[in-house]
Amino acid sequence: MQQYFVEGRAEKLITITDKDTVKHMFSVMRLAEGDEVVLVFEDGIKHLARVVSSSQHQLEMVQELRDDVELPVQVTIASGFPKGDKLDLITQKVTELGAYAIWAFPADWSVVRWDGKKLAKKEEKLTKIALGAAEQSKRNLVPQVSLFEKEEDFIAQLSHFDKIFVAYEETAKAGELSTLARELSTVVTDQKILFIFGPEGGISPKEIETFEQAGGIQVGLGPRILRTETAPFYALSSISYALELTKR
Repeated sequence: MQQYFVEGRAEKLITITDKDTVKHMFSVMRLAEGDEVVLVFEDGIKHLARVVSSSQHQLEMVQELRDDVELPVQVTIASGFPKGDKLDLITQKVTELGAYAIWAFPADWSVVRWDGKKLAKKEEKLTKIALGAAEQSKRNLVPQVSLFEKEEDFIAQLSHFDKIFVAYEETAKAGELSTLARELSTVVTDQKILFIFGPEGGISPKEIETFEQAGGIQVGLGPRILRTETAPFYALSSISYALELTKR
C-alpha cells in the first residue's frame, strides 16, 4: 500500500495541498474514490486513509495504525563531503536503514567544496531523496538533512549527542574489531548517537583529535576497509542487529 508524508495533524477529512504529493497520488498512481493509502503526519503516527474526492484531493481518516518501524535510538549519520553523487546514494540508503538525520560537512581531506548557494540546492535535492526513501521503506519520519558550510559549525553540534562513534580507517587497519560491539551493548533506548565518516581521503589526525576531545570513540567497521559510501550502511546495520534483532 502506498504511503505518503503530509504536513499538519490528522483530522477526519484532509485535503492534500503539496504539489509533488498531489501529482504522485492522483496523476502517477491514479488514485480514485475508495482507494486507500497510508498517511503519516508530523507526529510520526500512521493513519489508514480513503480517497473521497480525487478531483479535490480529499481523503478521510479510516483508522490510526499501530505501526512504528523506527530504531530505538536516534542515529545521525555525518559524512565528510564525498565526491560526485555519493551523498545521494548515502542519503537514500541510510534513510532505508533507519537514520534519524543525515549530515555532511567539509572535512579536511574532502576534495569537494560547496558554497552556500550550491549547498542549499544540494540540501533540497537530498531532502527529496530522503522523502522518497522514507515513503518506500514505510518510515514513521523523514530524516532531517543538514549540510554544513564550515566544519567548525558541525563540530559545534557534537555536544548534543550521548555517544559519538568515529569510523577511522587506521583503527580498522590495526585490527580493532570489538569496540563498536562493546559500546553498542551499553546503548539505551532514545539515546542520540552520532556516527562520523570521513570522505574518500579519510579523517585527518587533527580531526581525530578534535572528535576525541568531544567524546568521540574510534571504531573499526570489521576487518575490511570500506568505501566512504559503504561504511554508513555497515554502521546502521550493526545498530539494527544489536538493538532490534537481538533484543526483541
